[in-house]
Amino acid sequence: MLFFFVLSWLVLQRLIELRIAKRNEKRLIDKGAVEFRSGHYPWMVLLHCAFFLSLLAEVQGFGKTPHRYWIFLLLLFFCLQMARIWIITSLGPYWNTKIIVLKGAEAIKKGPYRWIRHPNYWLVTLELILIPLLFQAYITLFLFFLLNQSMLRIRIRTEEKALLAYTNYQDLLERQLWPKRKRNVREK
Repeated sequence: MLFFFVLSWLVLQRLIELRIAKRNEKRLIDKGAVEFRSGHYPWMVLLHCAFFLSLLAEVQGFGKTPHRYWIFLLLLFFCLQMARIWIITSLGPYWNTKIIVLKGAEAIKKGPYRWIRHPNYWLVTLELILIPLLFQAYITLFLFFLLNQSMLRIRIRTEEKALLAYTNYQDLLERQLWPKRKRNVREK
């Protein structure tokens, strides 16, 4: 019962987020924003869909039950969901599932973006650990942690190049506490 509640919550949440992202995408494109390196996006969508299918298959196929500390893990899960709302509202009309940048826009300096680079990616990474852990789906946990890290390497590099080229993102990088950006990284 708990598994289907959490899975339903996540699927509904992702559908709502896609609707918000589509609305924000249209508004940004109408203002002249540009989408960067969209070729990886279908793979990212596939990765997230496969995560849900893998989780469902592992939990149902192997009769997995909630972790013995499930209450604590569920509480952490809901804390992550509050953080997700904070992240999305902090970016406001700029939040998107794609890399879309409006030339000359100010980099967001509020919410978690004041202190942390890419808090949304940190949150997704934590979710991809916590959700399978909640249901003892360790194959899904390890597989999708590794796949997500590979995707994030591409995604973060692309996003940072776009933000550095079209916004005042460099100013924000110098103020953020963590993780610090390497100074010797060559921009292409």
